Amino acid sequence: MRCAFLHVCKIAVGSRLVSFTRDWGAARGVVFYRRDQPNSAGCNVRSGRGRGDSQLAFVPRPGSRRLGGREAATSWNADPGAGALRNIRWKTPIPGLAHSSPAIWENRLFVTSAISSAGPAPLKVGLYGEGDPADDNAEQSWVVYCLDKNSGKILWQRVAHKGAPKTKRHTKATHANSTPATDGKRLIAYLGSEGVYAYDLDGALLWTKDLGVFDPGPQGYDLQWGTASSPVLFEDKLILQCDQKKNSFLVVLAAKDGKELWRVGRDGVSNHSWATPAVIRAAGRTQVVCNGWPYIAGYELATGKELWRLKSGGDIPVPTPVFAHGLIYVTNAHGGPKPLYAVKPDATGDITPAGDSTASRGLAWYEPSNGAYMQTPVILGDLLYSCSDRGVLKVYDARTGHLHYTERLGAGTTGFSSSPIAVDSKLYFASEEGEVYVIKAGPKFELLSKNLLGEIAMASPAVSENALYYRTRGHVVAIAEQ
Repeated sequence: MRCAFLHVCKIAVGSRLVSFTRDWGAARGVVFYRRDQPNSAGCNVRSGRGRGDSQLAFVPRPGSRRLGGREAATSWNADPGAGALRNIRWKTPIPGLAHSSPAIWENRLFVTSAISSAGPAPLKVGLYGEGDPADDNAEQSWVVYCLDKNSGKILWQRVAHKGAPKTKRHTKATHANSTPATDGKRLIAYLGSEGVYAYDLDGALLWTKDLGVFDPGPQGYDLQWGTASSPVLFEDKLILQCDQKKNSFLVVLAAKDGKELWRVGRDGVSNHSWATPAVIRAAGRTQVVCNGWPYIAGYELATGKELWRLKSGGDIPVPTPVFAHGLIYVTNAHGGPKPLYAVKPDATGDITPAGDSTASRGLAWYEPSNGAYMQTPVILGDLLYSCSDRGVLKVYDARTGHLHYTERLGAGTTGFSSSPIAVDSKLYFASEEGEVYVIKAGPKFELLSKNLLGEIAMASPAVSENALYYRTRGHVVAIAEQ
C-alpha cells in the first residue's frame, strides 16, 4: 500500500501564479487573486509589489507573467558537492523535518517544522510500496518560522505545540505536512491532530482551535499516515478538509476568531484523502471542491450543501483541484484507475459516467489513464501539464483533453512528489532527490536545464517577484539570477 501525504499544487491563472498545497504537506493552502490586484504571486499568498494578495476566487484567464520585471532563474546550483554555488541568493537552515511549503506575504516568508526531541527524524524517499508508519513518536516541538524574504534572516519563531504526536505518520511524510496560509492579517498553521493556530504577522497568537484527534490512513488497513491537507483562506473564512477512516468532515471557520460557521460530514463521500480543497467562484456560485475517495465532491461555500459528486478513480487522493478555462480539473491515482477529469462548474447531482463511458452531463472531458498520483497539475495558457510520481509528464489541451506529448523526466529511478510551478513560460519539476527540471512551455517537449538543490526536496516551491523559494530537507533556499 503506497502512501500519499502532502503536496502543494500551483497553476498559472491569468497573470497570477496560483499555488495550492496538497499536499503531503506539501500540502499546502490555496491562493486566489482579485481581478483588480496586479501583483505577482506565491504559495498560499505571496508577495506582490508593496502589498500582498488576498486569497479569493480564481480569475479564469490562463497565462503567466514575468515576476518583478525580471525572469526567474533557469539554471543554478545549490549543491556545494557539485561545485560552486550559483544563483543562490541565500540558504537558511531550518531544524526539524517538514514537507510544508513556504508561504509569502510582502517581504515575509513563513514555514513550519516539527522538531523531534530524539534527534534527526527518519525520512525514506523513493519509489516503494510499503505503508508502515515511521518510528517518529518521540516528543515534538511544532514551530512556526518567519523569515525575511530578501535576506533569509529568521525574524521570529513560535512553538505552537509541544508533546508526543497524537497521530502516526508515513515513512515518507512528516509531522508538519500542511503549508501555512496567510491573507496579510493573519497566518494560519494547521497541524492536524495538534490543532489550528492563528498568528498575526508579527508572531502574536490570535486564537487556537482543537479539531480532535484524526485517524488518517487507507481504508481497510491498520495504518496511520498523518494529515496533509492545507488550510485555505477565502475572504473572511478558513476552510479545512479533514478526511479520515471514520467521521470525515469539511469545516469552515471564521478567520478572525476560529468560530465554527458550519461543518458537513463526509463519511461515505470520502473515507480518506490528503488533498487540499479549492475554492472556485464560477457559473454564478462559489464552491469548495474536495478531491476524495470514493468521491470527488463540490460544496456550496455559504452553507456546506453538497452540489455534485463524481466517483473517484485513484484510491489515494492527493492533488488539489484546479480551475481554468471555465473548468475544474481533478486527478488522482493508485489502486488501478488514474483518471483526469474536467468538471463543469455548474455540475449538479451525481455526474459519474455510466459503465465504461467517459462522458456525463457534468464533464467536459475525461482521461481515464492520466497517471498523476502525487502532483497537482499546472495549467499554463491552453495546456495542462500533469506529472506522475515516476516523473512521466503528460501535456494536454486543457479545453479538449487532447494529448500533445508524453515525456519522462529523469531516469525513472527517483520519485516526484512536490507539485510543479509555472513562471515566465517555464515549468519547474523537482524530484525527491532535489533535481529540478526546467522545461519550456508549449505543445512540444524542450528541456531547458537540470539543476541541483543538494538535498531531498518534497515540498512544492514558492515564487515571489524574480525569486524561487525551495524548502529542502534542512533549508529554505532562495534562487534568483545574480
